[in-house]
Amino acid sequence: MKIRIVSSKKEIETLKPNEKAVHLAFRASNLDFLSLLQKSPRLQLIQVPPSYMKTVSKAIGAFLEMQGVALIEGDVWGHRKDLDEYFMVPEDAAKVIKDMTREGAAPEKIAEEVQKTSKMGKALIEYMAKAEMAA
Repeated sequence: MKIRIVSSKKEIETLKPNEKAVHLAFRASNLDFLSLLQKSPRLQLIQVPPSYMKTVSKAIGAFLEMQGVALIEGDVWGHRKDLDEYFMVPEDAAKVIKDMTREGAAPEKIAEEVQKTSKMGKALIEYMAKAEMAA
């Protein structure tokens, strides 16, 4: 899974229509969320830092949910935007998530296990586990 890092409002315009996951590294307004959905209609996941999550309105959260877009909190540890505009979920972490999901483990248990070996956030791991269960 790859997550597009968006560092500013201006970068929303550079998104491709087929983006499925983004991390907003700036404090987004409701208008920014709407612009994001217009620019990338196939969006399935928006990740925001924990400090920003507190300022996201309940209305935009409900709207995103109605559009089928998950809004989660988390950071992309160790990612350098100057080197790559995407954060790639480590292959070994993705494999563990798939394997544990197939074994019937709960998303919370999967998150607990994967966090021991990767710097991924709990919400992202749980999202990936739930998506794998639905597939």
